[in-house]
Amino acid sequence: MCGAVRFTARDVPSHFGACHCEMCRRWTGSALLGVTVPEESVAWEDETHLKRITSSHWAERGFCDQCGTGMFFRVTQEGVWSGNIEFPIGVFDDPNGFEMDNEIYIDHKPDSFSYAGEGRKLLTRADCVAKFSVLGDG
Repeated sequence: MCGAVRFTARDVPSHFGACHCEMCRRWTGSALLGVTVPEESVAWEDETHLKRITSSHWAERGFCDQCGTGMFFRVTQEGVWSGNIEFPIGVFDDPNGFEMDNEIYIDHKPDSFSYAGEGRKLLTRADCVAKFSVLGDG
């Protein structure tokens, strides 16, 4: 929001997903609309104001210590999802051109909103725990 934390990213996919889990909803005020970028494709211009918080025993979230903007979610535990950074699409200078292709924790989505479009992959909490075993650890 304030520009104190800046990054460039290469190899950014054109698709993104929505996470409706309680933690993401509380962090963003809605769902996390995030795009997964390989960590080696990200270059931080200046990390002075980038702060990190351990949000679970297997992940962290980054934010700007000047304005509070949530910058990323990152799995810290070794496994299938390590090595990637999940960026909210709103932190990109140009958030246009992305297409939503999945929603996770769909059974935790508040009934007060829904997204337009069809053809997305939908996973419940149970589906996510089965697919990503680290989620079942607590």
